[in-house]
Parts: sequence; C-alpha cells; structure tokens
Amino acid sequence: VLAVPVLIKQALENTEMEEGKSVSLRCELSKADAAVVWKKGEATLQASAKYEMKQKGTVAELVIHNAEPEDA
Repeated sequence: VLAVPVLIKQALENTEMEEGKSVSLRCELSKADAAVVWKKGEATLQASAKYEMKQKGTVAELVIHNAEPEDA
C-alpha cells in the first residue's frame, strides 16, 4: 500500500500582530486530520496557555495568545 503524502494546499501567510493580542496562523492541507507539528525554528511548540493548536478537517490553526515581538 502506497502512502499518499500530505501536501500544504494553502501555506501560512505573513501576519502582522499587535503586541499583547492574539494572532491566528492557518494552513490548509491536502488530507483531512493529518498530524501537524508546529515549530518555531528547530523547537516544537507544545499546547499551553500561550500556544493553542486547532485542527478541523483540512485546516490546521495555531493561535498565539499575548503575542510578543519574540513570537515573530
């Protein structure tokens, strides 16, 4: 059985944020409910009060709460 790779149909876009607010980053995948790992550089982000990961069907979303310049 050949595994079909998951492709990013709609990539992340640069998003301007306001310090102290929440910002949402979304991407669309070619396969529903595919496993998504969010990273900042080499570090894998974990769900916390700061980082909220959501996924519905083919859309994966990362919400960064209380955004700071270091989150760029």
